[in-house]
This record gives sequence, structure tokens and C-alpha cells, in this order.
Amino acid sequence: MEKFLVELSGDGRSSNPAGSSGASEDDELLDAYSQAVIAAVEKVSPSVVNIESRFAHREARAGREARGSGSGFIFTPDGLIMTNSHVIHGASRIEVTLADGRRAQADLIGDDPETDLAVIRIAAPNLVPAALGESRKVRVGQLAIAIGNPYGFQYTVTAGVVSALGRSLRSRSGRLMDDIIQTDAALNPGNSGGPLVNSRGEVIGVNTAMILPAQGICFATAIDTAKFVASRLIRDGRVRRSYIGIAGQNVTLPRRLVRHYNLSTESGVLIVSFEKDSPAQRAGLVEGDCIIGFDGQVVSGIDDLHKLLTDERVGRRVPVTVLRRGERLTFDIVPAES
Repeated sequence: MEKFLVELSGDGRSSNPAGSSGASEDDELLDAYSQAVIAAVEKVSPSVVNIESRFAHREARAGREARGSGSGFIFTPDGLIMTNSHVIHGASRIEVTLADGRRAQADLIGDDPETDLAVIRIAAPNLVPAALGESRKVRVGQLAIAIGNPYGFQYTVTAGVVSALGRSLRSRSGRLMDDIIQTDAALNPGNSGGPLVNSRGEVIGVNTAMILPAQGICFATAIDTAKFVASRLIRDGRVRRSYIGIAGQNVTLPRRLVRHYNLSTESGVLIVSFEKDSPAQRAGLVEGDCIIGFDGQVVSGIDDLHKLLTDERVGRRVPVTVLRRGERLTFDIVPAES
């Protein structure tokens, strides 16, 4: 017992190595974290740009030219830049400032308010494109780094973790955006359109929004969605979607009808009104019909219907199932291009 006490107390040297080792491990962990962030930022920051938009159509109302700003990132060597739709939508002039201080005027390739994404292009030599990752490989808890230009503070970096995957977020057009990444990496309005990257410096999302009253709740459009939208904008200048020309509202179905028809949904879309000569009206639908199915898929609300109105269904005859005065009916409808 005496020998044991001596070994523990002694001159104190026997316990110090363990303490030193613990401190060293903490330093190494912190250093590894710092190194990961630094390496990712050094890889991506040459691709991050500042975007200034001018809106000539607001001059008469404001008495001067209105301006807006945001961020973006180069994703091809020939000058294609990804950003948010709300940063450049309706702009009469778009100017881009590169990481090395060069300025260039940008041309709009296309923007999609439904997903809040846009693609612009600049003509400049020696551009550094960012590497695009795969959002399907993203995991909750992994390091997430947001880079942008908030309020003119160029190339501001914030780091955090991926808080959640597969979130949904309402766009300014009212359509629901799916496959949204939630992160606690702090965002500001000037971060809009900037990249959210992983520890390897690969872009995993496009920063799009934050909840202002909250802290640590920020959102980015997943890069897999951004790749698809960008490909359509580059090819067509827009993302084609179908529409049937109705105004509807979500309603709860009577329990007796749900049981009688053995429905897999307890809600649907009540048709309130039509656009003139709309595809739905031509198909024979009337006000008061409640849509519960579209092209073989269950429709429990407006968001379900939006998801099904894709470009593949433009001009293609598809069945729509409705409840009309307690009777279940099916009509053939040909969605038009939105």
C-alpha cells in the first residue's frame, strides 16, 4: 500500500506524462480540424465570386438604380457560375468580382425560381472551377464549410456540421423545394449562392437561406439537385415543368369516403378555380372536384401534385382521379408546359 501511494504521489512525475499526453491529443485533434478547414478553404476560395446585381426596372420607383449582392462559385473552366435565383432574378446588369480582384460582366444563362438556382457566365481566362461532390454521400454530423461574401466582407468562412438531410423548404414561388441540407454553419444574406463544401473541398450544396430568428438553422440546396437544374438551364435556359391550370387547396376527406373506397390518403386537393382554357378544364374537371390521384400516384396535397408535374409529363396523356359528390371518377388529362 505504501509503495502504491509513493508511485502515485512521489515527486509528481509519474502522473504528468498522462496529463501531457491528454493535452497533446487535444491539440492534435484541434489541429486536425483546423487543417481540414484550411485545406478545404484554400482549395475552394479561388472559385468563389462576389455578384452584384442592378435592377433598372426599379429606378423610377426608388429614384435611383437598385442593387443587390450575393455569392456564387465557378464550376466550369469556361466561366459558368452557380448562384441563387433571388440574387440575379430580374437584374438588368450582373457584375462578378473574382477572388484575385478581377471584375467581369456576366450574362444570364438561366434561372429557376422554383429551386432558387441560377447559372450565369463570364468571359475571363485562368478560371479555377470548384470540384462538385455528391450530396447522396453526405452524412449527418460531417463537417460543413460555408464560403461567401456577406455584407462586403469578402470570402468569409464559417464552419459547422450537417444537421439534417432531406429537408423541404418553400421557395419564393410557393413551390416546395426538396432535398435540402440543413447545417449550423452560419449564413448571412450575402452568403446566398455561395458553396457549402465538405472537408475535401468538394461542393455539397448551394447556400440558399437561413431562419432569421433562429441560430444555427441554415439551408443549402443539395448539389445533386443543383447539377440537374444547371444542366437544364444550360441546355434550355429554363427548367421545363408541366401544369394543369387549377387553383386548389388542401382539404381533409370525409372518413366515410376514405373507408368506402379504401383510400390510402385522408386528404386531397380541392379545385377552387381554373385558368381560362386550362388542361384540367378541357379534361372535364369542375370546381369542387377533389384530386386524390395523378398518373397512378397518390395525391394528398398541393405539394404532392407539384412534385408530379414534371417535364416528362408535358403533352403526355395521364389519368387523374377525383372525388365528385361522393363518387370516384377518373379523367384523362394532358398537362401543358408551365
